[in-house]
Amino acid sequence: MFDFSDRVAMVTGAAGNLGQAVARAFHAAGARTVLADRDGGRLQQLYPGLQGSRGHLLAGGIDLTVDGALDGVVAQAVELFGRVDVLVNAVGGYRAGVRAHETPSQMWDLMLGLNLRTSLTAVRAAVPVMLRGHYGRIVMVAARAAAAGAAGMAAYSASKAAVVRLAESMAAELKGEGITVNCVVPGTLDTPQNRRDRPDADHSQWVAPEAVADVILFLASEAARCVSGAAVPVLGLS
Repeated sequence: MFDFSDRVAMVTGAAGNLGQAVARAFHAAGARTVLADRDGGRLQQLYPGLQGSRGHLLAGGIDLTVDGALDGVVAQAVELFGRVDVLVNAVGGYRAGVRAHETPSQMWDLMLGLNLRTSLTAVRAAVPVMLRGHYGRIVMVAARAAAAGAAGMAAYSASKAAVVRLAESMAAELKGEGITVNCVVPGTLDTPQNRRDRPDADHSQWVAPEAVADVILFLASEAARCVSGAAVPVLGLS
């Protein structure tokens, strides 16, 4: 559907459920890929054909809650490919079930770290390269909870809302630089973990990671060249 044969796409969280779908979609569309994740062993297991490939780079042991964690990977990508055109941050996490005034600081730190700081670490590394090339497509991953708070979800909801505000702010800042910044806002993803945790739910209502990946590829494509600062719902029937 999309042709990325002349693009370099970086996907963080590439060993996660959504990250896998996004990485494989870009690969199928012809992109050279830079796949980063904290779990280097799982990266090797998931993408054995890409290890050592001249058109792809696997980077394990990358913890995006640490400042500068992606700087070396971006530098290596530029050395290998000359640029980074697309950045998708698919790192994130979910914790809920505690009322706001009872939520420990550690949970707030965890949610803000996994859902906001990871995006900040990624864009700090990639945007300077994109600015030099006067081109970039950045897609962040928020969640339905970003739109409205709910009981027991204050930390998660606030962290995902912050991702949307970050994307909107960056879209305004980078206007005219050839760089777009957008979010996808998925509903409940149909993953093995979610099925295990909610066995009685109607899983047919949930969103396949591949469906979210399709929207991400659209936002990274030339078809979305005039779209920036958007938070695109991908809610399925949920």
